Amino acid sequence: MSKKTYISPLRPRLSWAILLSLSWLLAPLQTFGQTPSKKDPPIIGMYVHQHWPYNHPYAARTWTVEDWKGYADGLAKLGYNSILFWPVLETMPNPLTPSDRAYLEKMSKVIDMLHQQFRMRVYIALCPNVAAIDEEARKATFEKRHFFYSDIRVNPGDPVAMKKMIDWREQLFRFLAKVDGVSIIDSDPGGYVGSTNAEFVNLLLEHRKMLDRLRPGIELIYWMHVGWEAYSRWYATGKFGFAPEAEFEQTLDLLRKANPEPWGVAGGRHHLARTPDLASRAITFNYGVIEGEPSFPLTNFTGERAYEGGKSAMGRGVMGNAQTHCVQLPNTFAFARGATGKPLTDAAYLEFANKLIVGQGEKIVRAWKAIGGKDSQAMRSEASSLEQLSKGTLKTGDYRGLLFGSPSRFLTDLAMMLRMKGDYEEFLAAVQNNRNVREALKDLVASAEAWQKQHDYKNHWGFPGMHEALRKLNSPAINRVLDIQGGLMDFLFEKNEGATPFERIRNGYKNVETYTPKMLAAMKQAVAEMK
Repeated sequence: MSKKTYISPLRPRLSWAILLSLSWLLAPLQTFGQTPSKKDPPIIGMYVHQHWPYNHPYAARTWTVEDWKGYADGLAKLGYNSILFWPVLETMPNPLTPSDRAYLEKMSKVIDMLHQQFRMRVYIALCPNVAAIDEEARKATFEKRHFFYSDIRVNPGDPVAMKKMIDWREQLFRFLAKVDGVSIIDSDPGGYVGSTNAEFVNLLLEHRKMLDRLRPGIELIYWMHVGWEAYSRWYATGKFGFAPEAEFEQTLDLLRKANPEPWGVAGGRHHLARTPDLASRAITFNYGVIEGEPSFPLTNFTGERAYEGGKSAMGRGVMGNAQTHCVQLPNTFAFARGATGKPLTDAAYLEFANKLIVGQGEKIVRAWKAIGGKDSQAMRSEASSLEQLSKGTLKTGDYRGLLFGSPSRFLTDLAMMLRMKGDYEEFLAAVQNNRNVREALKDLVASAEAWQKQHDYKNHWGFPGMHEALRKLNSPAINRVLDIQGGLMDFLFEKNEGATPFERIRNGYKNVETYTPKMLAAMKQAVAEMK
């Protein structure tokens, strides 16, 4: 859902680390499918994002029940005790396609499994007023459907349209009614031109009524992000900006008065919830410290940032997020270390890696460190080592579930990423020095294409410094792609077709769904045209 990275400025009190370190010991006291209580341990959660359609096991949409079981097992052993997932109900057509129904039936089993086998709390993420264009949604299976090809915004001031949306959501939620809570974001995507915070809170209350009809006790969580009226203004004017604090306070005051128990708040703006009545309800959502989104799949080794994000919790706990979970193991580990109050050291990384593939921890950690650096030769060396290792007999350890059934794939994926990252660093250097640019670009295209073919992620691609370096090539093919979809926010503004700001923003989101193949094709054309 959210497309930005925001980090909470809050830091935990000294006693918080002690409480978190005991959280797993307290897990037997936790109740599931019921209203949260003081008996529940602080949340240490992972958001499983499912917006983008790409290959298994990279996209969580494609996971089997066994994949979920393995991933949950690894998370639980790291100290996580909660999962939030986005089931992308918003683009499910009425009536359901067979693939949508199969997905909902699968996730019903997953919820039971997470509760019963791992004693995890399970939450669902939901966009406030997004619904499917039925005829468009039916053109693709759930696993292959692009979100922004098949979505519309529902006017929260239109009672008839609202009832139609809520009625359909109620049918979909019957598959998922055992969840512990539903988190509804105030934006990204959401909003409606001219809509007010009062209409947004009324929308939350309509969901409260719906959840009570399904099963009383499901928690309703207000996910604070850009702000409802701020996003609605963006749709009206094309000028993006976060809501002022007064607008968040107005929404919170309306929510307090309505008191749709059980309810809570979450997100990067929860510093507004410091009063005792709201702080006790707040879940810190340190978005992007494990992995930003949308982002081209690449293992992140930025441990200190992920570690500090895990440490920053409010009264209910802390949650991280990832987009391509099977490649983000080091930061997933670092976040858990921070959340559980444990040190993040080289020895800790080594122990974790050895429990992924027994006896190969040193090679894995060296590869993680290389991919987090800028030494292209070191990246190539580690890639060769991993490729050779992947051909032998591999024994998996306690965290085998995080490997999604294939330690060999894990190693070869890491090798492919290392080669691509090494080629990228050399491309940046070639452009900066104006030397061997064509050869460097050719190598980058080859390694990026190989990795992209493996995972098939198609959305936004923008490594640090990438678009600036590509502009310097003065390639008409590349510039055409950059002109429409150059920056993570540029493609959402005035460069797209449409009679209104909202139409241009919507078309920008739609265009970026297939950005990466377009950019790779343009880069390949630039190589052919360069002398």
